[in-house]
Amino acid sequence: MTAPIALVDCNNFYASCELVFQPALRGKPVVVLSNNDGCVIARSNEAKALGIRMGEPWHICNARVDTQGVIVRSSNYTLYGDMSARVMQILADFTPDLEIYSIDEAFLDLTGFESHMEAHARALRKTVLQCTGIPASVGIAPTKTLAKLANRQAKKDPTSGGLAMLFTQEAQVDALARIELTDLWGIAGRLAERLIAVGIKTPLDLRNADAKFMRERFSVVMERMTLELQGTPCIALEDALPDKKSIMASRSFGRMVTEKRELEEAISTHTARAAEKMRRQHLATSRLVVFIHTNQFRPQDRQLFAEQTINLSVATADSGQLTTAALRALAAIFKTGHQYKKSGVMLLNLTPASRVQGTLFDCPDSPRTLARMKAIDALNKRYGRDTVSFATSGRKRGWMLRSEFISPRYTTNWDELLSV
Repeated sequence: MTAPIALVDCNNFYASCELVFQPALRGKPVVVLSNNDGCVIARSNEAKALGIRMGEPWHICNARVDTQGVIVRSSNYTLYGDMSARVMQILADFTPDLEIYSIDEAFLDLTGFESHMEAHARALRKTVLQCTGIPASVGIAPTKTLAKLANRQAKKDPTSGGLAMLFTQEAQVDALARIELTDLWGIAGRLAERLIAVGIKTPLDLRNADAKFMRERFSVVMERMTLELQGTPCIALEDALPDKKSIMASRSFGRMVTEKRELEEAISTHTARAAEKMRRQHLATSRLVVFIHTNQFRPQDRQLFAEQTINLSVATADSGQLTTAALRALAAIFKTGHQYKKSGVMLLNLTPASRVQGTLFDCPDSPRTLARMKAIDALNKRYGRDTVSFATSGRKRGWMLRSEFISPRYTTNWDELLSV
């Protein structure tokens, strides 16, 4: 028997996180909105039953569906990130090999558990639910692609009890016959059109295709997918995430911004966020890009889409140096008379901080600088984001995202603990 791979996927994750701390919402339609309370990004089963669509703008949904009685929440990524970490910590106790695929998904290598695989998987689901309150579905198969398919079946079939296994040819063929081509992992509209053009119209057609032909006509990725659908493992679990090639922090504004000072606050805040993410991976950057733009959906306004790149002589992870460079870039592209909708900072040319080399005139981050950044990160982690921040980031931040319906950060902020 091929080594079994399980995909654990938390059900309606963002909505489920809201329900954990607000039991009164259980059984009611709940939706979570994206940044600036724009689009639907999570729905409870009750909300799905009302016909509320994933990704649909909320103002359009309001006009299309009777949303009276629907509970609306703004996205609370601090809460969701912490709940995700708790789920992944539990999953790590059920396998020696775990790949965190996304905030609510993980692949597990179940080698050695073949004799009691189903019991092991059900114990996993029970433990996650008991310890976090988050329901999860488990799909088990000989390959990652088939495990994705099995997980879909576990979610869609109410009689499965949240667990589906696809190890026999009959079970795999039956599951593939029930879905569309675009339901397969990694196949979207354009790729589906190309596949249909060569006669591959269903998932079963892809499974029965010649793998070498798929590589010649499409790519090695499609060859691997074909083999995986046939039961041959081609995509291994990643024990460690590869270093990122870039890190970006950006946000749309809660209202139109016209003043340079507010843009400086936003850019400083984005730079600090990106630098903090970078330091978590023990990286440094020698290039950053700052961009600002107006709202393209308001053609009556003056439009501007501008960006500026700053190259540093020596890579750094110092938020102070990066903020100074970012503000210099902003000064070069800012123009008065525009209503800005979004800004952001991207860090490029990332390299391990331990390997940064100085030049004749410039040195890497000093031990004092590294200690200062470590202290700031530790304080913000312990006492909450922006406990310590640079003055250029401001305090009022009237440009911040709209979050009219945001719930408390129950697990990460002392002032927002659940009251019983």
